[in-house]
Amino acid sequence: MDALKIPTQNISNYETIFDKVKLLNEAGLHLAIDKVNWPNDFPKLLPVTVHIAHDNQKLYLYYQVEGEQLRAANTKDFGSVWEDSCVEFFVQRKGEKSYRNFEFNVLGVLLAAKHEDRETAEKLSEKLISSIQRFTTIKHHYQAEFQLSDWTLYAEIPKEAFGFLSDEKLSGQTIGANFYKCGDETSEPHFISWNPIGTIKPDFHVPQYFGELTFE
Repeated sequence: MDALKIPTQNISNYETIFDKVKLLNEAGLHLAIDKVNWPNDFPKLLPVTVHIAHDNQKLYLYYQVEGEQLRAANTKDFGSVWEDSCVEFFVQRKGEKSYRNFEFNVLGVLLAAKHEDRETAEKLSEKLISSIQRFTTIKHHYQAEFQLSDWTLYAEIPKEAFGFLSDEKLSGQTIGANFYKCGDETSEPHFISWNPIGTIKPDFHVPQYFGELTFE
């Protein structure tokens, strides 16, 4: 597939998260996270989107999820957030074997690490983790007897968390990436992706199935 472009926007000039989110919705790259890769075992599809932009210093993400029965058991960073209502971003710098995962549950709790493969990983430092800003919103409504929730996650990820140096620019760089929605222990377990995955069983740790994104 051709590399999609992440637009450059001066998001840091805006004071409030709400203004930043408005700009992301209006001018960011919009992706639908809508691939149900294992329909026989995990057919659940939720409406999920992500808007993306950068300013050469940070990557800005805004996820929107509709109609989920929430699970939010993990309240501390580095917990098992993938078991909760969770959105994820995996990224690999061009030319590198290693990749990084950023997994956020509905509370904004974060798991992030540098991986050589699924089993070999080094957690990102607490300094890097604390530099990643997160903000979530939740809106409840009912369908029959079930409480469903629409929720959002806004995140600012400094380029250093991806392995870029402080004097490197993001503009012109190409990365491998995939975006996910999951919830292993929710009432309806699901494993949804932006770029399709060709494994037999659910597995997000597969850089060979990443799509390409170029920073404008």
